[in-house]
Parts: sequence; structure tokens; C-alpha cells
Amino acid sequence: MIGHIKGTVLETNTEYALIDVGHIGYIVFATPDTLHTIGKTKTVALWTHLAVRENALDLYGFIEKDELEVFELLLSVSGIGPKSALGILSITTVETLRKAVAEENSTYLTKVSGIGKKTAQKIVIELKDKLGAGGESDSLKGDEDALEALVAMGYSLSEVRKALRSLPQTLEGSNERLREALKLLGTNGG
Repeated sequence: MIGHIKGTVLETNTEYALIDVGHIGYIVFATPDTLHTIGKTKTVALWTHLAVRENALDLYGFIEKDELEVFELLLSVSGIGPKSALGILSITTVETLRKAVAEENSTYLTKVSGIGKKTAQKIVIELKDKLGAGGESDSLKGDEDALEALVAMGYSLSEVRKALRSLPQTLEGSNERLREALKLLGTNGG
């Protein structure tokens, strides 16, 4: 099992990074945020998960160990494979995922991950006791409301998710999160 990798970033694209470790190039799949971050560095250290399948050995990398742990918890849910788990972490933070599961908000999971209602409910049921969460917050409800409002304004779902994901969790309530997301989308050429 490969649990950690440290090496030179040779190249990144939208799905993976090629990392040279001792003159061997490892393809490491990662979230867009991780790829963006490591694409700006020469050397990188990542926590990894090796997914072993009949016809492939795929390596998934994470900057924070917390992300790796949540990724592995998602894999423990039947019907969630590595690509789906990575997809979920690509469009929501670990903290927001914890809150959604703690509040049994499967609707939020279907909105942010593109997975179906039954799978979202299965994630909530199977991970409720395993994920744990901080105190309940209005930011989750604020994200739901802001997401709906911004999409209605004509922004794409992917750019809205990216903007909401980058907001600090200390911003609570629909109006505050909507206002800050609009500022971000406006400065990014939204």
C-alpha cells in the first residue's frame, strides 16, 4: 500500500498530476483544488490511497490527511467508488460534508455531488456516526439558498459551487453567503 508520496511535480491536468519519485513517475488522481495548488509548486507531499482493481492500480492524493480519511469513509459506503468519492470532495469541503451528514441533509448531497437521492441517503445513514461534525451551522442552509438563487441568476452550477466552496464557514445565513458569492463571481468574470 502506498500511503504517502513526496516528489517533483512533472505535470498536472484536470484529473491527475504526474509526480516523479526516485525517477519513477506516479499518476496521482486528485481534486481540482489540489491539482491547482500542487501545479504551482515544484515538489509536493501528498497523503495517498491506492485503489486496487482487477485491471488497474489507481493512486489518489490529498494535501490534508483529513481529506484522505473522509475519502476512505466515502469508499466504505456501498455504491461509492474512488471516482465518485473524489467527485464529492471536488465540489464540497470536508467540513460542509460533515455538516450535511450530521444534519441528515441528503438533498444537499445530491445538489453538490450529482449523485442520486438513494445514494445520498445511503451516505447519510452509513456515515452519520463515523464522520462527526462540529456544531450545527446556518452556512449549509445558506449554501442551499445561495446556490438556488445564483443558478436562477444565470450562473452555471459548477461556478456557483466553486464560489460557495471558497467562502469561509464563518459566514452564515443565506443573504451573507449570497452577497459574498456574488462578489467572488463578479471578480472572476462570472
